[in-house]
Amino acid sequence: MAEPLVVHLFAEDRAHEEFLKALLMRLAAQEGRQMMLHVLAARGGHGRVLRELEIYQRSIVRAVPWLRLPDLVIVAADANCQPFAKARQNVRSALDHALRERTVVACPDPHIESWYLADPESFARVVGARPRLGRKKCERDRYKSILASTIREAGHPPTLGGVEFAKELVEAMDLFRAGKAETSLKHFLDEVLGHLRQR
Repeated sequence: MAEPLVVHLFAEDRAHEEFLKALLMRLAAQEGRQMMLHVLAARGGHGRVLRELEIYQRSIVRAVPWLRLPDLVIVAADANCQPFAKARQNVRSALDHALRERTVVACPDPHIESWYLADPESFARVVGARPRLGRKKCERDRYKSILASTIREAGHPPTLGGVEFAKELVEAMDLFRAGKAETSLKHFLDEVLGHLRQR
């Protein structure tokens, strides 16, 4: 039996952390792989993720080269209304060459909440109300607001603004449909599956 994959996750906040933990575990199970997932940074926003990534790279790659590199590094940072390719490249350009080939950038466009809402049908089954998304737009907190208001509409107290449903949403999600609706999610799914299948 293959050894478990060692995966390190850097994320902007808890919404990224919870969604990506559930998604990575689902993808690993789907591919028959075991995964040891370590969350190394999950608070403080975009800039903080990049600072933590720099410190991590200095320690794991440069200062202690004999440490075993993880099989996969996930760096999650919202596109924040930049074009997806540019936002993703900004993160990739901060990567040390030793980690570049084993890193996948999760770059929700424009924000992580759009991934939570990517499959409205399964969302309605899990939460009890269907989100009204309208045309895709990039406005600050737009998807966060839709997520929280749909949860309230379904009769749930929005204690964590929707993050509390991350695991159930990911488990119920039709990933093909969600990837079609959210191109940035499809890029992430394709890249992670590529790594899981080659290691």
